[in-house]
Amino acid sequence: MRWLPAWPGAMHTLVFLSTRQVLQCQPAACQALPLLPRELFPLLFKVAFMDKKTVVLRELVHTWPFPLLSFQQLLQECAHCSRALLQERPSTESMQAVILGLTARLHTPETEAGTQPLCRKHALRVLDMTGLLDDGVEQDPGTMSMWDCTAAVARTCIAQQQGGTADPGPAPIPVEVRVDLRVNRASYSFLREALRSSVGSPLRLCCRDLRAEDLPMRNTVALLQLLDAGCLRRVDLRFNNLGLRGLSVIIPHVARFQHLASLRLHYVHGDSRQPSVDGEDNFRYFLAQMGRFTCLRELSMGSSLLSGRLDQLLSTLQSPLESLELAFCALLPEDLRFLARSPHAVHLKKLDLSGNDLSGSQLEPFQGLLQAAAATLLHLELTECQLADTQLLATLPVLTRCTSLRYLGLYGNPLSMAGLKELLRDSVVQAELRTVVHPFPVDCYEGLPWPPPASVLLEASINEEKFARVEAELHQLLLASGRAHVLWTTDIYGRLAADYFSL
Repeated sequence: MRWLPAWPGAMHTLVFLSTRQVLQCQPAACQALPLLPRELFPLLFKVAFMDKKTVVLRELVHTWPFPLLSFQQLLQECAHCSRALLQERPSTESMQAVILGLTARLHTPETEAGTQPLCRKHALRVLDMTGLLDDGVEQDPGTMSMWDCTAAVARTCIAQQQGGTADPGPAPIPVEVRVDLRVNRASYSFLREALRSSVGSPLRLCCRDLRAEDLPMRNTVALLQLLDAGCLRRVDLRFNNLGLRGLSVIIPHVARFQHLASLRLHYVHGDSRQPSVDGEDNFRYFLAQMGRFTCLRELSMGSSLLSGRLDQLLSTLQSPLESLELAFCALLPEDLRFLARSPHAVHLKKLDLSGNDLSGSQLEPFQGLLQAAAATLLHLELTECQLADTQLLATLPVLTRCTSLRYLGLYGNPLSMAGLKELLRDSVVQAELRTVVHPFPVDCYEGLPWPPPASVLLEASINEEKFARVEAELHQLLLASGRAHVLWTTDIYGRLAADYFSL
């Protein structure tokens, strides 16, 4: 079958183009759905979602002939369309149409559903809306963020419960709705009501990934108690400034999720250099609870004071980690030495040491850690690690042994143009490397103090003319080495760090 481009960057088959043509007249397409082979429904869904054919989209969900409707399966690149919609912000119109279709299905009497050919043998049991893009950047008004999606699904759950008992007759077939939920102080009460409403309701809300931002401790615990232990994959608590005392209250409620694969905790303060009796007791209790996890593969402890305590934390875990984020954790040389010798090192796919000073006595143990992780490491983040040319050049021999590395983050380090060129030349052997986020070279600043604090590198103005020449030279070097496909950029906001589950 011949490939035909519909627009730049996407390739479509004739089947796709024919399907798109069928959906041009939405009323006629809806009437034709019962006559079409159910094997066409996945492609019909993708085209309708892409082209915002909301009337057809709603009817597709209403009459879906399979037990599972999964965004991750239907909106990825497929044999008929190379466009991966999961890598784009979803259209608000399309998302609302899916939710309306689900509501219509739940409100269709059992006897009426049985008369529809597509619904005789199959009933939609699971609507999986997980995996939507959540890049954290400013969104287009016509697209839906994860916050918006959480609110829309929550409203549907509450409305279903409030209006579900009015109609006599058989209860509708239950549908499990799998979602990634985002919650903060403003949306907490709303989401809690939705989770409560879904218990015993035909529309059962099932959270895969939970992210709570700046939520009080008691509210966090209340939400965790409402979540299904069999569904939850990730807990992400952000900007909560928990402290060890707060963490000791929350962690047993998290530890009951035995299948949890990712735990992200931020701002867990408790200075190990001035320990208190209460602080020690809380830390030991936290460690004991961490030992309950059997499936944990990712741990993030960003901006938590772990100086000299990494061995205690990692030794409690029952299985090796594949992703470890320790940004701004004030790590000491002994912490890095322990990690290099631990069972975790040889399994690491993602490592984030941003904000830890690697320029002095930490450099050698850091190099040992890279050596241990070289065979598996895919993503390495070293933002603001005070690495100058001397440290980078000393690390290049072991860094280039990370032959599977796809992403390298070096923003906020005092590197010169000469250092960056050396990195570019040596990284030619890393065939999988796709993205390098590099700092503005120190050559491009005026009157820079030495050594320059990270705050100066981040805030001081640069000479735009000098930097334009740097960019041009780097581009020419990439072309000359046959590496034009590798992105070298100073943009730390446009391309967020890869999620562990996408590696």
